[in-house]
Amino acid sequence: MTTTTSPLTTLESLARKPTRGIAGDPADGRLPLAGRADGLVGSVIDSSTSLLAAQQHDIVRFAMGAPAAEAIPTAQLRRIAAEVLDASSFTYGATEGEPALIDAIVAHRSTTPEPTRAERLVVTSGGMQGLDLAFKLFVDPGDLVVVESPTYTNGSATALSYGADLLEVPVDEDGMNVDALETLVGETGRTPKVIYTIPNFQNPSGTTLSLRRRTRLLELAHRWGAMIIDDDPYGALRFAGEHVRGFREISPDDPLVFSVRTFSKELAPGLRVGWVDADARLRPLLIAAKQAMDTCTNVPNQHLVERFVSQGGYDQHLAGLRQEYRTRKEAMDAAIARHLGGRVTTTDPDGGFFLWVTLQGEDARVPTPRLFEIALAEGVAFIPGPALSPSGRFQDAFRLCFASTSPERTEVGVERLARALDRARVEVDR
Repeated sequence: MTTTTSPLTTLESLARKPTRGIAGDPADGRLPLAGRADGLVGSVIDSSTSLLAAQQHDIVRFAMGAPAAEAIPTAQLRRIAAEVLDASSFTYGATEGEPALIDAIVAHRSTTPEPTRAERLVVTSGGMQGLDLAFKLFVDPGDLVVVESPTYTNGSATALSYGADLLEVPVDEDGMNVDALETLVGETGRTPKVIYTIPNFQNPSGTTLSLRRRTRLLELAHRWGAMIIDDDPYGALRFAGEHVRGFREISPDDPLVFSVRTFSKELAPGLRVGWVDADARLRPLLIAAKQAMDTCTNVPNQHLVERFVSQGGYDQHLAGLRQEYRTRKEAMDAAIARHLGGRVTTTDPDGGFFLWVTLQGEDARVPTPRLFEIALAEGVAFIPGPALSPSGRFQDAFRLCFASTSPERTEVGVERLARALDRARVEVDR
């Protein structure tokens, strides 16, 4: 199998948009860009969608962190659309969100360990807008922002767009190493303004922040006066292990916890509907900031989501997802054991979408960006480790999404990945 482009180069050109050399005096052909434009970096994760669409051969897609197509309740959403969409769905909506959807979120959250109130909520255009609002409100240029390492680099890129200085803190089997965080912050001689964490089934590592570390992180946030951005797209998708208390369970209505949530992983990412849950005093600021972005979140899709959540089948849908994703995760574990046993180590998530894979022994000499190129030619895609670190760490690691691929296709994909690793080893052994 062959490709007609250099995939890594294509990914990099899509994901990073350098501005040096194009800013300046328009008279000499350069553009009058703002200084902040130098801080704008794209997403290798999102860019992989365009790259894969351009390929002409069969590819097993372990790259994007998307729900399986068959896990999206398409038939139900079509039926609901026919029932609920009317003239009110196609005009402007309230910036804070459709009242019925806010009520539905409050009602559903009342059945969970983290209930909330309407005055704390603002509906967003997906989780990414929630992150953008958070960093817009709390980060000035030069502020120190803590991120996990590895991390969801769409989040860290948003922090960079507001001029943040990033401090990467290592992740282990219990999530962000909070003891290391305290040490690293001490070494900087600075106080962080924001701590960005994905506490449940972290993207990309799949690890979960332990209760002890959550409690300690809250203590540190209050010592430093730092906002915790609690990004939790996967918390409802636990398929093994015991529930770990969330930040708002440990410290109800804590003003230093800003929670970002989304329906993307639970229903469908194309809906672009999420919400933020924050101190009620922030709501006017959030509304003002959002009005400068998009006026209101997509109204027809808010109506779809509201009916899906409120009609009573939402919990049943989540239960089905948990069962299916457990099956798929176990299938990926088994395929890796068959085809890559002894050559890699993997994390063992209790939910979510992702495995973090680290090459071992002599295979660790293979840089995973180069492995990505070879693997794509073999017909399998993943996200290389350096794409999941703002400073380009993890040359020997990569992320696999088990949620979007059937067990049968997972077997094919991991077999192709093993062949790609064999080819990459030949290159480095020359």
